Amino acid sequence: MTEQEARKWIRERFGVSRETALAHFADLVRVESQRQNLISAATLDSIWTRHLVDSAQLVPLADKAGKGAWIDIGTGAGFPGVVVTLLTDRPMALVEPRARRVEFLRESVEALGVGGRVQVIGSKVESYRPAAPAAVISARAVAELGALFASAMHCSTGSTLWLLPKGRNAQSEVEAAGKAWQGSFHVEQSVTQPESGIVVARGVGPR
Repeated sequence: MTEQEARKWIRERFGVSRETALAHFADLVRVESQRQNLISAATLDSIWTRHLVDSAQLVPLADKAGKGAWIDIGTGAGFPGVVVTLLTDRPMALVEPRARRVEFLRESVEALGVGGRVQVIGSKVESYRPAAPAAVISARAVAELGALFASAMHCSTGSTLWLLPKGRNAQSEVEAAGKAWQGSFHVEQSVTQPESGIVVARGVGPR
């Protein structure tokens, strides 16, 4: 997928106004990347493919999720949490422990006009206590599945939908996590990297 194809993918699914909002966010990331290492410098020229669409593809996977907030763990530079915020109307909690990234996220959501429905939580997810369990929990390249479930189980219920991009190791991580965790798991193929997978899980709990 080229950068032009990535922008077209967004535009066809979410409309021009949302594409424009993502372009604004991409500019914020590029500027801030001159001050701190938000994303790999090698991916700045492919930000639409490697980061924006890679994050946006989670949105249609959440179509059947219940009402309620989306919690994004380890948001970092805003992927996928800020992207999801710009493409949906859900309330969002961005959980990020690194202070400089927290500052960037807070400034970004205000600049993008979505600060009213976004919480930026400056801590690890283990310390976060949401007002209500999440409808959706996402995490992009944060931890292996078992550790991720253990750290965020208190934010979920059996109906919470987990959307977890895991790269090439998606299926093997599901198999490893199945030794200690039960639930409904399947792996969706990534639209940006066909060899990569997204773990989609529901009804997650310890065995």
